Amino acid sequence: MEISSIIADPITVRPWQESDRPFLRTLYLHARRDAWPWLNSAEWQPEDFDAATRDEEIWVAVQNGRCLGFASVWTHDNFLHNLFVDPRYQNLGVGRLLLEQAQKTFTHTGALKCLIRNERAIAFYQRHGWHVEETGDSPDGEYYLMHYRLR
Repeated sequence: MEISSIIADPITVRPWQESDRPFLRTLYLHARRDAWPWLNSAEWQPEDFDAATRDEEIWVAVQNGRCLGFASVWTHDNFLHNLFVDPRYQNLGVGRLLLEQAQKTFTHTGALKCLIRNERAIAFYQRHGWHVEETGDSPDGEYYLMHYRLR
């Protein structure tokens, strides 16, 4: 499919459905590999998606019936846990739409953790009003704790 046809058709964000699971599992696996090439992904499995999103509110970006990305929010803590866009559809506004939907779920200041080495994601969040509050360590490396304040 050509990019021009992708741009012409509207992208919508909707709550996830169980029928999305197979694709989202695959997307979660491949998008993490693309975003974090410095990590050892040899043991990552598609089923990791299930554990990573358990009990979270999940939103899916869709165009012409095709899933382009997803975001998941731990609503109890206003915590954006995951936001991944299929690498083939990045830089088309998909991430922005998912982020805006996630932010609508927040009841007060939103939070997320982003690996410091993931400079592209950090720049994306900062462009959309997120601010680095502190740093921390995780098994995957140093991360920034970022906040988004409701206006």
